[in-house]
Formats: sequence, C-alpha cells, structure tokens
Amino acid sequence: MRPDIDATLRALARQPFRARFRLRGREAAAVELRGMAVIRAHAHELLAQRLAPAAPHKDGKQTPYRGHPVFVAQHATATCCRTCLRKWHAVPSGRELTAAERDYAVEVICRWIETELATSERRLPR
Repeated sequence: MRPDIDATLRALARQPFRARFRLRGREAAAVELRGMAVIRAHAHELLAQRLAPAAPHKDGKQTPYRGHPVFVAQHATATCCRTCLRKWHAVPSGRELTAAERDYAVEVICRWIETELATSERRLPR
C-alpha cells in the first residue's frame, strides 16, 4: 500500500535537505511554457530511463540537481534514487519498477511541481 501523497510531501518538506528545493528560473519557466501535460510525459520518460530498471546506472547519483523541473522535483520528493524510493515511498529495490509504481512516482513529482508553482506565485511581490 502506498503512503498518502500529501502526507508524504508534508513530511518531506520538514526535512532540511528536501525543503531547500524550489522551482526557480529556467525550471519554473519550463513548466509555464510547456505545461504540466508535457512535464508529466517527461517525468514518465526520465523515470523509465533513470529509475525504473532493477539496478539503475549510477544509482544514487543518476539524478542531476537542476536542468529540468522533474530533476528538482525528484530531489524534493525523494524519488531521485531507489534508496529514497524505498525509504520514503515503500517501493522495494532490486527489481524493475512496475507500471503502477512508475505512475505513483510521476504523480508525486507532478503534485509537488503543481504545489510549488502555486506557492511560488503567492510568494511573489505584487
């Protein structure tokens, strides 16, 4: 059974390392320009390549810290490597991710991006 996404995101936001991630500049602009449907498709592609295999190449170091909104979100949501997926989302290591697990991780990432964009709009001075 998967943990509640919102509860997990709240717990992650209390972690100093995870809480420092924000969508800024180029990454925020990419979401605004391309839209969430395209970002969601990118998340599916990136997870399939970098996280879904049973033994991802360079696991624990495969996710850059910037360059794409999905990368930033992966670190903020602990979907950046198989160890974090196991610890925070109860997704076992050592086997390929199922379609349901990939869909769950993409949902977590997209929920964080949407929340982050909504929050950043409220933080901007008017």
